[in-house]
Amino acid sequence: MRLALFDLDRTLLPIDSADDWSHFVVRSGGLDPARYGARIREFADTYAAGCFDAHAYLDFQMGLLTRLPRAQLERLRAEFVRARVLPHVRREAVELVDTHRRAGDELAVVTGTNAFVARPIADAFGIEHLLAVEPEERDGEFTGRHVGTHSHGEGKVRKVEASLAQRGTTLERCESLAFYSDSIVDLPLLERVAAAGGWAVVTNGDARLRAVAAARGWPVLELFARAA
Repeated sequence: MRLALFDLDRTLLPIDSADDWSHFVVRSGGLDPARYGARIREFADTYAAGCFDAHAYLDFQMGLLTRLPRAQLERLRAEFVRARVLPHVRREAVELVDTHRRAGDELAVVTGTNAFVARPIADAFGIEHLLAVEPEERDGEFTGRHVGTHSHGEGKVRKVEASLAQRGTTLERCESLAFYSDSIVDLPLLERVAAAGGWAVVTNGDARLRAVAAARGWPVLELFARAA
């Protein structure tokens, strides 16, 4: 197997789709902007600082999906992708993905953004495989819980290894292997890929991850300037 793994937010996209989605739902769904906005900003700040509480964030994200009916969420998601995501799908990122596609690599997005939000974004890049936290559903509505492990930090390692194990293989058995990410939070999967003989590629990296890349000789790729 040839495998190319991509983080999503600030890596393939110059935005954070999870935070943007949260703000979009709050505004469009008539939720309390002061209450929810402060919580969203708090998570963004702790993520940037490298002291992110993945479980608290996941509880918040899953809870947000219960605030509106599923049919309304579906309509909001379509509008969100059209208005807030597609304008940020940059040629450079598409070309990176296409380079791996032409090489015959299997492509996967590995993201902390939940699968309800991330699935149409992966589709926009033509990437079939998505490793993300799956919101639990009952009778067509979201329950506020999730299925399986989260996909932040070490959770991404578990997601990737479990997916490969289901197919009877491992990272070490990949003929070609790469993971692209911007964030120090993804250091566990970057290290795991490097240990398996693959390419850990720091892409639009934050300052802490750039320092790690410099110390370890990992390649650094600049696809675009970060959006505000």
